[in-house]
Amino acid sequence: MKLFPYGHATHPEWRMAAAQVLAQVRGQMARPDFASAPTLALLYITDHYAEQARDILEYLSAELPEVTDWSGTVGVGVAANNVEYFDAPALVLMLCELPGDQYRVFSGVAPLGLGFDAHSALVHADPNTADLGELIGEMAARTATGYLFGGLSASRSQTVQFAVGGNGNIRGQGAASGVFSGGLSGVAFGERVNLVSRVTQGCLPISKAYFVGAAEGNVAGLLDGEPAMDVLLRDLKVTLEQPEQALQAVRATLVGLLSSADSGDAVAVQRTGNFGSDVLVRHIIGLDTARGAIAVSDQVKAGMQLVFCRRNVQAAKADLMRVCAEIREEMEPQELAVEELMALAAPAAAAPHPARRILGAVYVSCSGRGGPHFGGPSAELQIVRRALGDVPLVGFFAAGEIARNHLYGYTGVLTVFAGD
Repeated sequence: MKLFPYGHATHPEWRMAAAQVLAQVRGQMARPDFASAPTLALLYITDHYAEQARDILEYLSAELPEVTDWSGTVGVGVAANNVEYFDAPALVLMLCELPGDQYRVFSGVAPLGLGFDAHSALVHADPNTADLGELIGEMAARTATGYLFGGLSASRSQTVQFAVGGNGNIRGQGAASGVFSGGLSGVAFGERVNLVSRVTQGCLPISKAYFVGAAEGNVAGLLDGEPAMDVLLRDLKVTLEQPEQALQAVRATLVGLLSSADSGDAVAVQRTGNFGSDVLVRHIIGLDTARGAIAVSDQVKAGMQLVFCRRNVQAAKADLMRVCAEIREEMEPQELAVEELMALAAPAAAAPHPARRILGAVYVSCSGRGGPHFGGPSAELQIVRRALGDVPLVGFFAAGEIARNHLYGYTGVLTVFAGD
């Protein structure tokens, strides 16, 4: 299998950006190391283009008639290999050459049919959808591996998704014309599509892991037998006698939650002092001074592990490099010839060696991450490129990240397509 053609561009006029992207993918398709007959497109646009989403899809699909299936969404930023576009009109496109019987595009108005055995799925979701967590869990249960990857659309205007399958419209979409809002959409993949995916956390624990001893809804009452609010204030070294200082400290603090039922004997804080990939980071949304409880932006159950945490740039960088290294280790053969080892040791700007077998990658990162959080423009994607090399990559900055059957926050989800 060959590399997936991809392109990216920014321009105030969407037609100019689309034309630049088309020139890039067509140029790559003419090269022997890139796929020449792709049929699946992944398209991500920034919210500057949200109102023109239908025009963009119609234009690109008319220019690429051989591409019969489209999937994607909108983000406050989009990403490609080594570059991020934040607060700018931009789009990114990757064309995937996969066996036609090994993927299916689906949407809320054209759900995944019973005739396809899904092993994993790329999922885009509208953050305003009711019972979103349950829908993600149900979708994961419909795959053989239980593994989803993707994220929530993010937009300051319209929230849109792209979903086109087969000969244009997916049956049942009607006037949607492949662009719609609400629910879930994406691409389900069969067992012969090899994927390697990892979650990278962006927060650092500032307390030990406590066990929730009493909970109701989204309110944690007791932590290790003590009133949760007392534990929080003690760990933050503040008191309610200085309310302004306490409020600032609480606002800068998040909680990491780990469900023991989902994770078996897993621990929330690893020996390295970092979170494991099963930890879900959530906001603190209130304090109950009467009961000494804290409210968080998710359901809390007795038996969960709860850790107070804060966003941390150095921890985010280190964890991103870790997951990239894990992916490279899994992708590369255990035994390499000398010349292959030398190729892998070459600078990241070099073309990827076949030993890496990465055909393309999708990176979904939190809208609160990106270059500004990592210290400079495109800094996050530059870390990925240095680790993986010059591989085709597209993605977007989301309102929440999806991995396995969970909805994350402040994380990045990196997934690569592996060749034979």
